[in-house]
Amino acid sequence: MTISRTICLGFIAVILTGTLLLMMPFSTVNPQPDNILVALFTSTSAVCVTGLSVVDPGTYFTFWGQLFIALLAQVGGLGYMTVTTFLMLLIGRKFDFSQKLAIQESFDRPFLQGSQSLIKSILATTLIFEFTAAVLMYPIFAQKYSALYALWLAIFHSVSAWNNAGFSLFKDNLIGYQSSIVINLAITGLIIFGGIGYQVIIEVYAWFTQRFQEKRKGFLFSLNFKVVVSTTIVLLILGTLAFLHTESANPDTLANLSLKDKLLTAWFQSVTTRTAGFNSIDIGKMSTEGLLITMALMFVGASPSGTGGGIKTTTFRILMVCTRSVLKGQEEVILYQRKVPLNLILKAIAVLFGSAVTVIVATLLISFQEDNFQMIQLFFEVVSAFGTVGLSMGVTANLSVISKLMIILTMYIGRVGVILLIAAIIGDPKPSVINYPEENLLVG
Repeated sequence: MTISRTICLGFIAVILTGTLLLMMPFSTVNPQPDNILVALFTSTSAVCVTGLSVVDPGTYFTFWGQLFIALLAQVGGLGYMTVTTFLMLLIGRKFDFSQKLAIQESFDRPFLQGSQSLIKSILATTLIFEFTAAVLMYPIFAQKYSALYALWLAIFHSVSAWNNAGFSLFKDNLIGYQSSIVINLAITGLIIFGGIGYQVIIEVYAWFTQRFQEKRKGFLFSLNFKVVVSTTIVLLILGTLAFLHTESANPDTLANLSLKDKLLTAWFQSVTTRTAGFNSIDIGKMSTEGLLITMALMFVGASPSGTGGGIKTTTFRILMVCTRSVLKGQEEVILYQRKVPLNLILKAIAVLFGSAVTVIVATLLISFQEDNFQMIQLFFEVVSAFGTVGLSMGVTANLSVISKLMIILTMYIGRVGVILLIAAIIGDPKPSVINYPEENLLVG
């Protein structure tokens, strides 16, 4: 049982547990014959923090079913190893070396010391952000709903947003609140900080702590921090401008909105496209250009150690810098005066290739089953599932059983990661002492 297999099987165990819970009679309002598939699809979507759904969660599931969805999204966002480690801390068990390695693998960071403190910091950060956002959103929901239900709406959407899950208890998702500054900023704030990665948040906290203590020694941010933050900011700004440009003349999305609402909605879509899955406009009525931009942002996704999916901002940035280095005739990849190791470059290429193959194969297999939908609709659905985004053009519920199972598998692959899944299947690599001769070939 390798570390990668432990993580992959752990997610499967959580998905199956969630499926059983959502199949219980007290979880659904009116149990249906296809309850098993609905429960499996919803559980996978929640654990993989995707948000795609074949039913309306607000009317199909009871309070208990909605609570299970929120808990599954919380487990999926934190990660199987984080939750398992926290439970071990609660019962007083100590880490062994293999468990520390598993935590290292799940966060893709080379730390072994202070693992317990890290887990506690992650949980504390999660609770602080979710509680703060719920407090901000509660008065808005309380204007229309009872105090108790408004509180549940605030908590559910806070958990869903922080974990980039995208589940909403409203039939139109958040279209009804596209003009609410508080709801838009609270949701987008949770999405950004949840998807940017815990390491970045911890570094910001350390920087503030040092500034507060007035230490003279300068704080040195890591390369990961610089790449993640700069890439995220650029993508958010470019996404907002792109949506304003492509959708401002579209009467079904932004054309009929005020300038304030246009800016707010474009910003919201730019943020939520990066693996969150909420929507404040009808995705099915977006222009073709807007859909292509959405798919590109969904494919890039969030950042490492965050709650989102996609190929990650660091992968995207490394590949861009690699291309720049080739165009300039450079033999090294330099980021912020730091040389990027060859193994990271190879990993980035493998992630891109594996992700592209997964999306293309899944789209083709689903297209063989579905004759009633356009290719762009199916492609959009698959990219959304792989990027664990949850945005949909409205075709999810109408897919065949086989296509829904393919979407389930795509969501799972997108959550655990292509590289980790392949490592779980083929096992740990075996070291080789053979050095082969080098030879050039034509490329490009």
